[in-house]
Order: sequence, then C-alpha cells, then structure tokens
Amino acid sequence: MKKRNALKTAEPYLWIAPSVILMCIFIIVPIFFVFRMAFSKVTKAGQIKGFCGFDNFTKVLGGSTFSGVLWNTLLWTVLVVGLSTLLGFILALLLNNQFRGRKIARAIVVFPWATTLVIQASAWKFMINTDYGTLNTLLLKLGIIDKAVNWTATPQAYFAWEIACGIFVTIPFVCFTALSGLQSIDASYYEAATVDGANYWQKLFNITLPLVKPSLTVATVLNIIYVFNSFPIVWTMTKGDPASKTDVLVTYLYKLAFYNGKQGEAAAVSVIGFCILLVCASIYMVNTLKKGDN
Repeated sequence: MKKRNALKTAEPYLWIAPSVILMCIFIIVPIFFVFRMAFSKVTKAGQIKGFCGFDNFTKVLGGSTFSGVLWNTLLWTVLVVGLSTLLGFILALLLNNQFRGRKIARAIVVFPWATTLVIQASAWKFMINTDYGTLNTLLLKLGIIDKAVNWTATPQAYFAWEIACGIFVTIPFVCFTALSGLQSIDASYYEAATVDGANYWQKLFNITLPLVKPSLTVATVLNIIYVFNSFPIVWTMTKGDPASKTDVLVTYLYKLAFYNGKQGEAAAVSVIGFCILLVCASIYMVNTLKKGDN
C-alpha cells in the first residue's frame, strides 16, 4: 500500500520529467556554457583557457562600437514591437468585422508571416535598390519622381528600412493574436453598451481594450524576445555595415565570434542581451503575479 501511495504521489512528477530533462539539455546547459565562455579566456579555435573574470565584458563595454550597437538594438526592438502592435491591433479590429471577402483578406495578412525572413528581407532589399529596385521603377513610371532616388544614402536610412521590414513581417502575428482575443469577447457586452447609449470609442476603451489586453500583453512579451534576437533581416539587408552602423546585438556578436575570432567577447555580448531580456520577462511576471493576487 505504501508503495502504491508513493507511486500515486510521484505520478504528476513523472509526467513532467521528460519536459524538465529536455529543458535542461536544450536550454539550461547551453546557457551555462555561454556564461562559462563569457567569463573565460577563449582561443580563436574555441578552446577555453581558464577563468578571466570580467575581462571580456570590459573589452566589449570599453569598445567604441558597443554603445551604438546597443542603441540600435533598443531602437529596433521598441519601434518594431511598438508600431507592429499598434498596426496589428488596428488591422485585427478591421478583420473582426463582417464583410465580403473577409477570409481572403485574412489569408493575405498571413502571407508575410508564412514566408521566411530571409526571403522577406531579400525582397525589401531588392525593392529599395537605387538602380533596379521596384520602388524607383514604380515611382518613375507613375511620374512621381524624375530620376532614381537613393533610398539608402545613409546608414540611418538603411536602418529605417530594416525597421520597416521588421514591422511588416511582425504585424500578422500581432494581428491574429489580437483577433483571437477579439473573437472571444461576448457580443452581449456590446449590445448592453449600445442600449446604454455608448458610442464606438467608448466601447473600444471600456470593453474591447480591457478584454483583449491579456492577448496583447502576451503577444508583446513574445515579440520583444523574438525581435530583440532577430538575426535574418539585418544580416540579409546590410550585415550590420557600414562599420557596424546598422548592427544589432545578435549580428554584432556573430561577427565577433565568426569573423573576428573573439568568442569570449561574443559570449559576453550574449550574456548582456540575456540579462536585458531577463529583466523584461521578470517585470512581466511580477506584474502578472500582482494581478493574480488582486
């Protein structure tokens, strides 16, 4: 009897054991090795030669490039996540209405999300090319411009186009996350508000936004992590050039590790990015727990 009771007590833990093992193998162990490399002297061949303290962090933070790269990363994340959330929510409101061709419209919205980021970035790079880009070709044919415009005359201009591409490919995720929240709202709330004389904006701010907020919050947190670590768009369009002016943390650490052979410094950059995301996730978890207690 004691053995049976013990087995019944341990049964829930046996179910989650495979998940815990997989998390340890594919998440915790790699994180441990990255932290180990960040605090170690690493050769160009990737061999660890012993503990070096914060030397890798000092070299990274003391360099002239890192501050610009960190600013680019924060700007990239805030603008892509912020604008895609706003535009995605507006699009979700439109697609939540009943109209002819709604299914086709929803399918069209999915296309940018279904296509790989490398293809999307390549298409945008081709579109804004000065000599043969489709944007200049279209504007010339419409007579809007007299000669081809150099859309990427400065690194800042090129980075702005990368942000635009990031927003474009992120909107579908936000849109369908918000749309799932919108469709879960009971229509009786709107009917009661209509009877009370509420207008569209009153319904939006007093019914729609509070009820769809959990879906938008989850989408925003996931987007922050996803966009912060996004590699393909920046790498495909500019590779962080010229002179790392369009680099973000993930492309910068990639170049440190595989172009310059500075794997210890690359690991240090990775740890810095990990800590930034950990702070963001912790803030979200603390706020969630507080709301749960209330």
